[in-house]
Amino acid sequence: MGVVTGVAVTVAAAWGLLVLALYVLQRSILFVPDVTRPDPATGQAPEMVRVRAETADGLSLEGWWHPAPAGGMTLLYFHGNAGSVGSRSGKARRLIDRGYGLLLAGYRGYGGNPGSPSEEGLISDGRAWLDALEKLGVPARSALLYGESLGSGIATALAVERAVAGVVLEAPYVSIEEIAAARYWFVPVRRLLRDRFDNASRVPLLKAPVLIIHGTSDRVIPIAHGERLFALAAEPKRFERLEDGGHVDLFEHGALPALDAFVADLVRPRL
Repeated sequence: MGVVTGVAVTVAAAWGLLVLALYVLQRSILFVPDVTRPDPATGQAPEMVRVRAETADGLSLEGWWHPAPAGGMTLLYFHGNAGSVGSRSGKARRLIDRGYGLLLAGYRGYGGNPGSPSEEGLISDGRAWLDALEKLGVPARSALLYGESLGSGIATALAVERAVAGVVLEAPYVSIEEIAAARYWFVPVRRLLRDRFDNASRVPLLKAPVLIIHGTSDRVIPIAHGERLFALAAEPKRFERLEDGGHVDLFEHGALPALDAFVADLVRPRL
């Protein structure tokens, strides 16, 4: 009995240490920034220029900007949890070539920017970038918020607060809580999580048209998440199910034509 008790105590202690480690390290797991300052001149969209946004808590953030041609739609792009704006220069190239204006929003703690990322912080950064976009001559109501993966949680939060032309969610999640609870089923994630990014509570509140793009082969955020969000969204809405699309390759599986069709509907005159 003593041996059994000793094993049980050891297992319980090890589990407790694991829970503690996951709690302490959770933001390092969720946010995986490239902290080096990228240079647009060395990327695939060298015509983009550096611009700055000032956050409510006093941070000066750097992002990349390219204006739309006359009559073109402008995208305010919130990238995923890894890399930086520099990691999206390939996507920027393709969006610019299709006639979109583009502001790649830099986050605190990413790409040489000051601060440390958190849900509250990144949403504050998003507000600052919306304000910066206004100063660049594009009102929020005329801009499209584009949220890639983690960035979908920023896009939905802003679209609840501000009137925008539309919202695009690429490979979005119901919530980070749902993702973490499935991945770390052996710990009490729902009690310990600090950054929840609850898209499921925000999507039903959106008044702008919504496009959700998701790949059938996404192993990071299963397509069921996108389908659930689509069911929660109000009309007008569109869901693009991209066959064989994974988590980071949706531009190779039809995301751009889906975006074009969505934007065409937004700008088409109403009879």
